[in-house]
Amino acid sequence: MGVSDKNAQNNIQSKGNKKDLKKPLQVLHISKKDTEKKSQETKNEKTNSQEETRNENIVIKPQITKNESEKKIENSNENIKAFDSSQQNLNRPLNFSEQSTEFQIERTVDEFDFDESAFLEALNANEPIGATGETISGKVIAIESDGLYVDIGGKAPGFMPKKECGLGVITNLKEKFSVGLEMEVLVIKEQNADGMVTVSARALILRQSWDKVSGSAKNGELIDVSINGFNRGGLTCDVDGLRGFIPRSQLEDGQDHQSFVGKNLKVAFLEVNPESRKLVLSEKKATLVSKITNLELGQLIEGEVLAVKPYGFFIDLGGASGLLHQSSLTNGSIRSLREIFREGEIIKALISEIDLEKGRISLNTALLENSAGELIIDKQKVMQEATERALKTKALFDKKEKDK
Repeated sequence: MGVSDKNAQNNIQSKGNKKDLKKPLQVLHISKKDTEKKSQETKNEKTNSQEETRNENIVIKPQITKNESEKKIENSNENIKAFDSSQQNLNRPLNFSEQSTEFQIERTVDEFDFDESAFLEALNANEPIGATGETISGKVIAIESDGLYVDIGGKAPGFMPKKECGLGVITNLKEKFSVGLEMEVLVIKEQNADGMVTVSARALILRQSWDKVSGSAKNGELIDVSINGFNRGGLTCDVDGLRGFIPRSQLEDGQDHQSFVGKNLKVAFLEVNPESRKLVLSEKKATLVSKITNLELGQLIEGEVLAVKPYGFFIDLGGASGLLHQSSLTNGSIRSLREIFREGEIIKALISEIDLEKGRISLNTALLENSAGELIIDKQKVMQEATERALKTKALFDKKEKDK
């Protein structure tokens, strides 16, 4: 009995414990459900509120932007209208009939009339003086250590640097120049902001020297030069302040060319180029020109055929050579130049042209013919009667010389 009662009591307690255990589980289960349900409702409310807020923003924001833009556009339109009206008022010509009849405009002489001669004189006074390359006469007004100031008639004097005052090295300007000295100068740099130009006496001397040697070369003149230096290619000399060069190949004897330093040579101009400042001289050409100067147009010469070229013959004239071109050979038709003359043959011909500048002599045998092609048919007769026939053509050359 005692055992059974004890067991019974234990069973009752265990049952009671089981009930007690089940209740908290049921309560926990219910509270979890409620919590999840409430959290879900809270999330839904937040989502709905966010969507409503977005919808409100979507609806309200464009309305605000639209109102502001409309205000800006309206304001800008009003400004444009105001500007157009002001422009119309500006562009609109004055109508004095609308204004008071008492308003009058006075016309004065000073406002509408002017002295034309005075106006032109003012323009000439402000005209710049001294373009680059222009030769101007001036007067020395001041001497400084670095150059001269020359009055050239402009609003400012011209400045001549010391190195431009002449050829060579000038140590003391006051010894060579004096205030009041009149001189011609060449403008080498146009005026600066102060109206001052840069002038040069040296550049003018060199320009005049180039003009002089160019004329001498054209006329075939010979000059005497003093040799002042040498290099591997030839000799150097001074020609009116210009540096001349004589190649070794243009010397009569170029083997020991350095021995010519300090000596004088007679030379002719071989090349004159002021732009490149190139002045080439020749002793050999001087010898040739010396012989050519003794010749005259229309003169009958006798010489040996040195060479036969496709364009004509070179004839030895005793130290000089002349060209008998095929166009001046005969008035007839020829098949080959060699059917008329051959190398080493002695012939007679007329001097038809003398070019002293280039040192060339042109010859002619066609003028010795009595009929076209006679030289081809009877060359011997033409050569025998050449002296008599040359007299007939002398009048043609005299006329040609007179027309020059």
